[in-house]
Amino acid sequence: MGKQMNKMFKQLQKMQTDVLQAQERLGERTVEATAGGGVIKVLVSGARELKGITISPEAADPADLEMLQDLIVAAVNEGLRKAEAMAEEELKKATGGLGGLPGMLP
Repeated sequence: MGKQMNKMFKQLQKMQTDVLQAQERLGERTVEATAGGGVIKVLVSGARELKGITISPEAADPADLEMLQDLIVAAVNEGLRKAEAMAEEELKKATGGLGGLPGMLP
């Protein structure tokens, strides 16, 4: 019994190390999302941080700031969804597909 517990403990330690490394890699990776046919572009990290927004001049109509605001929200939300999908995929690799474990997902 003791050897099996030792082996399981070592496997869990390795998985924890793999998850931490995956989270570090995610912080360095980014995804791009667009809205309005590309007039709004956002860059989001795998750590789900907004890294940048690019707004094409044709999107900046002072008479329609509400549309611009809506496009920004749409692009940011799409970027966050892409970052979440990237994070889930990376962490599945690190955990061998054991999703849903408490404390395993950022």
